[in-house]
Amino acid sequence: MIDYYNLELEGKHAVIIGRSPILGKPVSMMLLNRNATVTICHSRTENLDQIVKQADVVVAAVGRPKFVKGEWLKEGSIVLDAGYNPGNIGDADYESCYPKSSAITPVPGGIGPVTISMLLKHTVEAAQRQLNTTKHIQTSHRVKLTV
Repeated sequence: MIDYYNLELEGKHAVIIGRSPILGKPVSMMLLNRNATVTICHSRTENLDQIVKQADVVVAAVGRPKFVKGEWLKEGSIVLDAGYNPGNIGDADYESCYPKSSAITPVPGGIGPVTISMLLKHTVEAAQRQLNTTKHIQTSHRVKLTV
């Protein structure tokens, strides 16, 4: 999504709210590799609202519905809501965050479908690599993969 919408990250301050090994930490490294300055926070971070207020980019990945409030945001910030909670509710309070943000991902329909499509893509690529490897090792077996 960052590439698709040409979101400039270089030199920007990104605040990741969530420290999970499958989302918060990898996203932090991805943004760091794109030359953003990254702060990793979590639900127990003291003065979280003040830290978020400094962010150009906020990634909500804390696992709590409507956790990030619009009043926490700096005017014009980018909000990437990677959370999903029962009832199709994200980790950012969309209604209060929308007016303050220059870009915001909805829940449902934002980060989730992109994540699923990338998981499927990587699964197919891994299967194709496995089949190519297997083909060279076991020439007597034929396997067909339909994608």
